[in-house]
Amino acid sequence: MSQTQLRTRAHAAVEYEQQAEKLSLESSSQTDDNGDRAGHAVEAKFITSLDPVIETTDGNRLPAVPVQEAHKINLLKSRSEGRPYRPGRPRGLSRFDRQRAGAGAVDRSELMKDDHESESSRLDEAIPVLHTHPLFPPLPLYGAPSLLRDLQCTVLRTTSAVLSTAFLTVIVLGALFTSIPHFVNYAWLWLTFRDPYKQRPFYDEERRRLTIRKEQEEEWERRTSKQDATIQNGTIEPAASSQERLVALEGGPDKLVCDIRYYARRVGLDAEEFKVQTEDGFILTLWHIYSPSEYTPRPSMERQPDEPSVFTDSKEGFQQHIPKQYSDGNRRYPVLLVHGLLQSAGAYCANDDDSLAFYLCKSGYDVWLGNNRCGFSPEHSLLKYHDPRMWAWNIRQMGVMDLPAFMSRVLVETGFEKLGLVCHSQGTTEAFVALAKEQRPDLGDRISVFCALAPAVYAGPLIGKMYFKFMRVISPSMFRVFFGIHSFIPLMMTMHRMLPGKLYGALGYRVFSFLFNWTDTRWDRGLRDRLFQFSPVYVSAESMRWWLGRECFAKQKCILATREDGQNEEVEDGDGEESSERASSDEDDRGRTAWYDEHVPPLALWVAGSDDLVDGRRLLRRFQRGREPFVQVVHSKVIEEYEHLDVLWAMDAVEQVGSEVRQVLWKTMPEEARRICRKISGVVDDDRGDSQSSDQQE
Repeated sequence: MSQTQLRTRAHAAVEYEQQAEKLSLESSSQTDDNGDRAGHAVEAKFITSLDPVIETTDGNRLPAVPVQEAHKINLLKSRSEGRPYRPGRPRGLSRFDRQRAGAGAVDRSELMKDDHESESSRLDEAIPVLHTHPLFPPLPLYGAPSLLRDLQCTVLRTTSAVLSTAFLTVIVLGALFTSIPHFVNYAWLWLTFRDPYKQRPFYDEERRRLTIRKEQEEEWERRTSKQDATIQNGTIEPAASSQERLVALEGGPDKLVCDIRYYARRVGLDAEEFKVQTEDGFILTLWHIYSPSEYTPRPSMERQPDEPSVFTDSKEGFQQHIPKQYSDGNRRYPVLLVHGLLQSAGAYCANDDDSLAFYLCKSGYDVWLGNNRCGFSPEHSLLKYHDPRMWAWNIRQMGVMDLPAFMSRVLVETGFEKLGLVCHSQGTTEAFVALAKEQRPDLGDRISVFCALAPAVYAGPLIGKMYFKFMRVISPSMFRVFFGIHSFIPLMMTMHRMLPGKLYGALGYRVFSFLFNWTDTRWDRGLRDRLFQFSPVYVSAESMRWWLGRECFAKQKCILATREDGQNEEVEDGDGEESSERASSDEDDRGRTAWYDEHVPPLALWVAGSDDLVDGRRLLRRFQRGREPFVQVVHSKVIEEYEHLDVLWAMDAVEQVGSEVRQVLWKTMPEEARRICRKISGVVDDDRGDSQSSDQQE
């Protein structure tokens, strides 16, 4: 080796150590008992061509660094070891995108330039510039802790604590003020001896269900008293039959708790909690709903997080715990449910037997519920709550990292090659982003059908409300001054923990109704307080900035297309049949502007027709007009009277949504899975062709 090569490698080694220091968990002064630095950066691993994470010496991962920084550490590592650096062919842009010359095309050189502009480890310089990637601006790089970084964090936490609390106070006061006419009308009807709830569409059914719940509470109390007396007399009561165990494992008056297992046991089911690690080191909660009469839960130690990798062969044989409890012909097909923004998995479990999770489980499916990163208890393999890197993520990371982690663990545990995916609101956003051909389209090969409830792809008219517009007009730096660089308005979580269930449920409904134009018109009022025990959850300020800030969704009005693209779509749609015929005659143009490729799974959509938050009809039009030639829509339905949450919580949601989801999951199940799985109760065997709903509307 020549002296020149030695000097080059030595110089690269010095720069490599400096770059590793910049991307490590702690500064060089932090060492463990063996003298090794815990969380010391080694190299970058690219989950996608635009989503690098940092691997550390102790086998852990650090999340979200700019692309330029990731390439830099890998390049210096390769040079210091005398190896050429071959980053590989970028997956970020397909051949259709490279051909594309429209306003919405993503320029990779511009993206790399934007990432370079945010590569500083100083907080003030790490704030992404105003004009960035039109859909997914680069996240800031905060670097290892330092005196300056800690000081800046303290300042931002202080300002955001004051200003975000003031913002929340204004929202609460606005919600209470706008509720005055409702309370006045309510009081007037009672004073004039009229029932204020008489005009509700499910008035009689609400009263019937209330009576049933009271009878069940009384029956539970009698059973409990009888069991207590039996124990005191020293006798042993015969074991309950399987049918009795399915009636209830918990009972009595509703405790109004944030506990999926408690509500599962109230309907005769049970739940076990798994911990899952994402490829960027976050620890997520995954719930498994099961019938205790036929399934024995896995030991707690075996439900802990595994290594930060997905879809690997290293877990061969690990999945036998579930399959061995069911014989072929009686196995349950796995279904993964993912929740919406500010929600948690409990949104699928709060409606007694009409809860979608319990309904699908009792129908014969193997039901799994994913809680996105942070949730009620933020957890990472290396990072702590106060570290700003813990919160440097948005919808892109949730789709590209969280969804594959859930899917991988479910498939490993159940032993199937595919699963059914059911998502609501933001959950659909994660899936639509992850399945895009620029992200992780191969996920589609592991999904038998994607059921999207109230799909959040295009913005609805609500985005123009004053308080949302405020978040859109302030600059990114002012957004951080108002809402910080950690969790978004953490006071909401404090209120969730401290306030009594009934008060919190009533206040939560008023605030969220004010923000999102929801009403409880179609819900069971007796369960309304329970519905809000599972929200809100911790989300990052960066995530809310993606939804509501000036650069991303609030500006573009779409998750996968720029505002200019959307305007072009509207012009084409305005041309009516002429544009449809033109699109049909230009197959290449349709493919060139498509979001998805041949990996996309079959789609089923349920659109809330009175939803002001998102515009599901526009997504249906995109599919109907042939803009996605690879997408097969196997079912679609517009429910005119439904609002955003009615697809989950309406009293007729089982008839309008649940029974159809159950049918679609069965119809699209792989033939091999159908052969070894039990017949789902209530489904009708029919041809597997396209079953486009007659209720579909433009």
